[in-house]
Amino acid sequence: MSIVDAYSRGKRFVVKRPFVVVAAVVAALLIVDLGRRVAVGSLPVSQLGKFIWDGLVVGLSIGLAGIGLSMTYSILNFANFSHGDYVSTGAFAGWAVAWVVAGIGSSVDIGTLVLLGSVSTSELGITVVTAPLALVFGLVVAAVSTIVLAVVLDRLVYRPMRDQEGISLLIASIGVALALRYSIVFVFGQRTRGLTGLTAQYPNLVLDLTGSRAGGLLSFSEPAPQVPAFIVQLSDGTVTMGIHQIALVACAAALMLGVHLLLQRTKLGKAMRAMADNENLALVTGIPTERVVRWTWIIGGGLTGAAGFLIALERGTLSFQFGWVLLLLIFAAVILGGIGSVYGAIVGGIVMGLASSVSLVWIPSEFSNVAAFGIMILVLLYKPEGLFSGRTTA
Repeated sequence: MSIVDAYSRGKRFVVKRPFVVVAAVVAALLIVDLGRRVAVGSLPVSQLGKFIWDGLVVGLSIGLAGIGLSMTYSILNFANFSHGDYVSTGAFAGWAVAWVVAGIGSSVDIGTLVLLGSVSTSELGITVVTAPLALVFGLVVAAVSTIVLAVVLDRLVYRPMRDQEGISLLIASIGVALALRYSIVFVFGQRTRGLTGLTAQYPNLVLDLTGSRAGGLLSFSEPAPQVPAFIVQLSDGTVTMGIHQIALVACAAALMLGVHLLLQRTKLGKAMRAMADNENLALVTGIPTERVVRWTWIIGGGLTGAAGFLIALERGTLSFQFGWVLLLLIFAAVILGGIGSVYGAIVGGIVMGLASSVSLVWIPSEFSNVAAFGIMILVLLYKPEGLFSGRTTA
């Protein structure tokens, strides 16, 4: 390509998409300013590391919750507005079981535990360290209960309407969302409850990158009145990674890897990708489409319920509007990544999380979500189909 051709193409691009050019210039200036702040010391490396870690935690949680929504859209071709309440349902079911398992042998009655009633979290002491079995049981039940809910609702509501237009299914999903949300209110009530207790009997694990600790590179701190954490010691401060955050990141990464292997290495995954590309052709070639739809709900529901449980574990609180509040962020991540793309949902969630967290370098925390949605809009100006260009399922 000659210099003249390159100049002509660049000029046409600037004329057609001036906002994209302005956004690119602003992004470059922000990156330069970020480097300058780190270089002069006005932004400690430890603080930047904290922002990045928090953004990764938020991004992976949103991405994990968005996989089921993306699968539903790519294969069933409708936006499921009840998805947020699937998140809530899985979280409440899982935590009810976690409380029961953790409360075995205590003086608290089973009914109070099941309803997440007025019992002190310090009495149960639920953390990854103190009650790992309770959390494992809760995670499994959260996934299984959401799977059962998704399959039953598909049979009762969505399957009879599958030949209708997408708008009919969308409206039906709004009705399902309201029914689920106020069913949770009927059973569990409206109050926000704390989930995990604090413990002072386990020390923090410290990774010292400054070489100043007598205990060597890895050592343990004195027990602190908080949930145990992994602390990275830097010359200008520390980056604290809570044990519940680490659990969320590890579980989310493992589940995402499992989805990748299922889509790429199994016959079911290939059938799902084929159906997402062309349902009629998949039916003609002998792919059992109803079975694929059922497995879509099973896999998507399981991931959604697990995501709800893990996000509640990391946040430490739970309310009936838990999933509804997350739904907008989940939809934004799915749209940013490319609606219908599982990998797009994951990447979109991570981008949204990092944008909302790192933006705190320049703006107050109250506006962090505004920054994330701003990033989404700017990306869509350049790639309207999302980062993964509308690739379905894979």
